[in-house]
Amino acid sequence: MHLHIIGICGTFMGGLALIARAAGHKVTGCDAGVYPPMSTQLEEQGIELIEGFEADQIALQPDLFVVGNVVTRGNPLMEAILDAGLPYVSGPQWLGESILQGQHVLAVAGTHGKTTTSSMLAHVLDANGLKPNFLIGGVAEDFGISARYDGAVSHFVIEADEYDTAFFDKRSKFVHYRPRTAVLNNLEYDHADIFPDLAAIETQFHHLIRTVPSNGSIVLPADDEALQRVIQRGCWTPTACFGPGGEWHAVGEPHAGEFDVLFQNQLVGTVDWAHAGAHNQRNALAAIAAAQHVGIAPADAISALNDFRGVKRRMEVRGEVGGITVYDDFAHHPTAIETTLQGLRHQQPEGRILAVIEPRSNTMKLGAMAARLPGSLAQADRVYCYGETSGKHALGWDPAAVLAPLGDRASSWHDIDKMVSAIVSESRPGDHILVMSNGGFAGIHQRLLDHLTATRISS
Repeated sequence: MHLHIIGICGTFMGGLALIARAAGHKVTGCDAGVYPPMSTQLEEQGIELIEGFEADQIALQPDLFVVGNVVTRGNPLMEAILDAGLPYVSGPQWLGESILQGQHVLAVAGTHGKTTTSSMLAHVLDANGLKPNFLIGGVAEDFGISARYDGAVSHFVIEADEYDTAFFDKRSKFVHYRPRTAVLNNLEYDHADIFPDLAAIETQFHHLIRTVPSNGSIVLPADDEALQRVIQRGCWTPTACFGPGGEWHAVGEPHAGEFDVLFQNQLVGTVDWAHAGAHNQRNALAAIAAAQHVGIAPADAISALNDFRGVKRRMEVRGEVGGITVYDDFAHHPTAIETTLQGLRHQQPEGRILAVIEPRSNTMKLGAMAARLPGSLAQADRVYCYGETSGKHALGWDPAAVLAPLGDRASSWHDIDKMVSAIVSESRPGDHILVMSNGGFAGIHQRLLDHLTATRISS
């Protein structure tokens, strides 16, 4: 079958394309701004990429158009498909019907930690001989890729996003995955562009719960009020709870690299790794509980986690120049920003933290979480906030006014080159420059490193 994937360069659709190719399909695709690294991965697999969404692509005559959620009405190719009555389907629906049927799907959902927990879970299964298929919204260091598929394998780990499926299907993506093991990491308000309030997201999570079979497992934190409300609306599946009040506990300083894992208050092993932070402890507990459901003993899961290398763009060190370290992190929600800063502060108690943020997600651009930003940045010694004034990434609020409670610790910028110069001029040996964005941030990480290097050479 020939599939033409519209919006192919996003992490999900690009991963789907790699899976479709591995399943034996001919795959072509298009996107606006075809760019590496996803474009490189796709081309290496023999997938032809077309720049833009021109209507003449219907001349390719694929058997099916697979539509990503970046596509809207008015898209020239989509309009041509509709006018000609050609077959189309959303990416999540195609994946659910064509790939996930017959697989034991382990889906990881939640506002935070989906990518990290999915990567942990895939690593645990892989280290214990299950060699799972997976589709993850990031690149796990242990695999070096974001997607893998072998039709002979029976387990599939997938990052299960609550964002809507497509312009013609406003259900969350994850309702198409039909998991047998469902991890619900946490639940907060997010995606203000499509959900009016937290209750609307809770409804989508309950749609997911309705699809989990009675011989499945739902893994969730015992202390998350929103998820507990979701469960109380009706649950037909055994649950495994972690954190305070649950069967699974972590004992140990949350910001140290070592902690004990208890199941029903009995010690089952000790995780000893480099991934500090209470959020990573909870991610690990979720992965251990989910792995147990597919027959992996907790001690074996813990042993695998001790070798877990992490995920790109999650507190990733991009470089160090003259004693100044530059980090890259995907944090873009106030809760994630706060926990990321706390983790770095405890990892690096000495030296200043210079937080560089780009409020780029739709929720942040709309200002739904703006009031929480100053509190989430409390651990930073300096804050640099970048916001565009026009275009699709323009902010709908004034960062200078929002960050005013931080006083002279914070500054806002609309010119990225001037901001880079200011950061470099104000930095000193021992500083930690933490860049936080869910986008490419115009390559600011390398700009900082290059500027720091040039400044050091010239001095």
